[in-house]
Amino acid sequence: MKHILVPIGTSLDAFHTLQYAIDFAKEFSSKIFVMEVHNVSVGAGKSLVNVEQKVAESGKERLKEVIDKVDAKGIEIKMASYNGDIIDGLKEIDKELGIDLIIIAPRSNEVTEELFLGNVSGRIIKRTNIPTLIVPRGSTLKPLKTILTAFKSGILKRKRILNPLVEIKNKFEAKVNLLLVKTPGYTDDDLKINTALMDISSQMTITEAPTTYLGVLEHFQSQHPDLLCVFRRKRGFFKSLWEKNTIPKSEFSSRIPVLVLSVKKD
Repeated sequence: MKHILVPIGTSLDAFHTLQYAIDFAKEFSSKIFVMEVHNVSVGAGKSLVNVEQKVAESGKERLKEVIDKVDAKGIEIKMASYNGDIIDGLKEIDKELGIDLIIIAPRSNEVTEELFLGNVSGRIIKRTNIPTLIVPRGSTLKPLKTILTAFKSGILKRKRILNPLVEIKNKFEAKVNLLLVKTPGYTDDDLKINTALMDISSQMTITEAPTTYLGVLEHFQSQHPDLLCVFRRKRGFFKSLWEKNTIPKSEFSSRIPVLVLSVKKD
């Protein structure tokens, strides 16, 4: 896990997410890239270059202010800026540098308390294939000793999808517990568990529930996981993300970090 990207929004407590990312990166000797996105467009007769340069400089100062509030702990932190849509920016940086993990706060720039995932954070998970760690606001890195990996289908077409999970497991010497949730309409193929997933697990539980999330809720108290790992697929854990970007807390919420791995083809 060489490169970790932290998108920095306008939230006053963005430095908390960055500090978590630094502490996480320290465990893996990773580099951190903090990213600021702006969208500059000007009318006729104005210089786009000058306006964009001023906005970029302002964004750079904003990033410096956030970085100044954290303890870097010797981790290399580099700044990246992009003029345009955040998803295009993430894909561009990933293409150039190779991003192994994105670390975000659930609501990003959103201020609506009813939302777990806001529009920005939701779009990041929905429209990129980069593994993403959603860190609840105010969280500090603790030993990730138990990882609950929940899914409704055990089919994984590529073993490398599991790379971030395997690295975290090995680094923290964590126990990975699998939870297969049989939801309405499941098929026999869904019950076939990928051998690579089985190889890294300590135990597996099969349950039935209306949704994967409700299946997770049933086992949270008994397993007390430090990390929840889920897979993003068209009919997967964050199913509603395919209809909308935001996720209300009434539909899903978590007080522990959530690792989202994409099973979509690159």
